[in-house]
Amino acid sequence: MSRPVLLHMGGAVVDLVHWIPALPLPGAESTADGFVALPGGGFNAMLAARRAGLDVVYGGGHGVGPNGDLLRRAFAAEGLGVLLPASPERDSGHCVVLVTPDGERTFVTWPGAEAHLDAAWLSAYRPPTGSWVFLSGYTMSYEESRIEIATWLEGLSPQHPVIFDPSTVVGDIPSYLIDRALARTTWLTLNAREGEALAGPGSPEAVTRRLLGKCSRAHGVVLRVGAGGAHLRLRDGTFTSVPGFAVEAVDTNGAGDTHGGFLAAGLMRGTDPVAAVRLANAAAAISVTRKGGAAAPTRDELAAFLRARGEEETQLEHHSGGLSA
Repeated sequence: MSRPVLLHMGGAVVDLVHWIPALPLPGAESTADGFVALPGGGFNAMLAARRAGLDVVYGGGHGVGPNGDLLRRAFAAEGLGVLLPASPERDSGHCVVLVTPDGERTFVTWPGAEAHLDAAWLSAYRPPTGSWVFLSGYTMSYEESRIEIATWLEGLSPQHPVIFDPSTVVGDIPSYLIDRALARTTWLTLNAREGEALAGPGSPEAVTRRLLGKCSRAHGVVLRVGAGGAHLRLRDGTFTSVPGFAVEAVDTNGAGDTHGGFLAAGLMRGTDPVAAVRLANAAAAISVTRKGGAAAPTRDELAAFLRARGEEETQLEHHSGGLSA
């Protein structure tokens, strides 16, 4: 493997998705209107990056059993690489996803093989030259491997940019490990709730400024605000609000992952950051109109979406100069 890749260090799991009329009260019961088992977790961002045209490799654990089998079939179907052999000791984990009619989702996760990494393998592995690393907060929340992941990150060459998405479990990660991850972050992407968990409450301008102050190497911070789009803070202090797209949301599960995957694709290609965020906003908007977290659009679908809104999309083409850090 010598070509630059996006190496995703995040737990891929199986999403057990239930569409329900409302969240039940404590002690009560709700009957789902629909159910499906889908690849999820880190798979969603990997799928988005792959559909945006990147070579993507999964660097996390996967197990032996029905969940692991489902994930490996999905990896193969979408052209995603897998570094590690299946763990013979356990199956991959799952996440129960409850989606209400407003598109909001609630998660209950059971970790599996993705929460365990071989420390010896990890300490010896270095991505191909020019590759980027996508780090999920879920990986930093796993007690069995998070210290090893932090140490591995610190040993990476500066030529390997790191995109860090702390995710909804940011509160479960010890602060000293968050600090180690932020110190190695090149681009930080997170939603408004996660941003305030790390930097305290305030306006997007204030939160992104404080977040950038925590990331000594970061080129920028992307603060997602759902239907409102995202805010971008660059190292030079430039702050830009990048609007979202008005759509009718049916399922917001995986929207942040889709955003992160397309953002990674734009940044790896050297796309102007504002344009990269705009494309990620569009991809995320498309994803929430579809059921399931693995709902990233293809490049053709994204281009058609933008054309229908009077915008032209040119930033997803492969550039002759290769991938840029």
